[in-house]
Amino acid sequence: MNMQQGPQRRALLEGTAGTIFREVVAKGVLPESDPRLRPGHSDHPAVRVLVDLGLLRQAESGGWVASDPAAAQSGVVAPMGRQVAELLAESAAWADTFAQLSQAYRRTPTGSPIDEIRGLANINRFLESTVDDAETELLTAQPAGARRAVILQQAVDRDLRTIERGVHMRTLYQHTARRSKATRDYVNLMLAHGAQVRTLDEFFNRLIVIDRRLAIIPGEAPDVALAIHDKNLVSYLADIFDRSWERAREYNERGSASDSDIAAEVRQLTVRMLTEGHSDPASAKRVGVSTRTYASYVAALKEEYGVETRFQLGYAMGSRDSESAPDN
Repeated sequence: MNMQQGPQRRALLEGTAGTIFREVVAKGVLPESDPRLRPGHSDHPAVRVLVDLGLLRQAESGGWVASDPAAAQSGVVAPMGRQVAELLAESAAWADTFAQLSQAYRRTPTGSPIDEIRGLANINRFLESTVDDAETELLTAQPAGARRAVILQQAVDRDLRTIERGVHMRTLYQHTARRSKATRDYVNLMLAHGAQVRTLDEFFNRLIVIDRRLAIIPGEAPDVALAIHDKNLVSYLADIFDRSWERAREYNERGSASDSDIAAEVRQLTVRMLTEGHSDPASAKRVGVSTRTYASYVAALKEEYGVETRFQLGYAMGSRDSESAPDN
């Protein structure tokens, strides 16, 4: 049976043809004189389906009688199952062929040092395939504090596959990511499998470097990414990552002194944002927290300095800095 005709025939069997079949079962026979057996009758296609499927057979005494549907089923469903299996195998073979060609394309310079990728779905597919191509090293910088739990869950399988292939994986977060349970769970899992994770106080841009041959950075809009193939540019970005890595703190570093140092670094960055006059949304992004959390940091500083307004806070901090500055 043609699979494209299957839905139409099944619809008839669920409707008119099914009604006729039940009628024949109840009466025992469909007489030769029944007008539905003649071409041109509105129900003739339904009778034709029953005959084609073997649900109606011609009796020796004349007329048409019903057959066991279980017997007819094997002749219809089994071939469809074989066709589905063949289609799945063929689709998998096509996917594998395209994957091999895509890998060759990604690994061979295309003449353009920078490719623009538009659309979040396209970006995610590109990231998935390029990370799966990593052979020796994967560097990732994830700014803006905690990552969403759903994003982390999507990354788990991909990143574990990468580590298990023997790829050396290093990831940078901001200090504020330590407060997220979802991020902690993800990081602890990665650490247990051999990845390295550190955190840094200051803001940095999102960056992925694969085998020091490909770098991926954000584009001008949230749904745009740039894939950089130029060796000099990739080397420059990898060097920026390495310098940030040297200044960062180990994620699994524990102890009250370390916690105090991290809190002090976050506080100092908040103070810097205030003294430089950045807006709250911009400052919150630099610190790696929500605008509401950043506002709570500012409120804590107001209480510490004993002031009520943002202007008074700026003046108080400036006065303290000038008093603590050494004389020339």
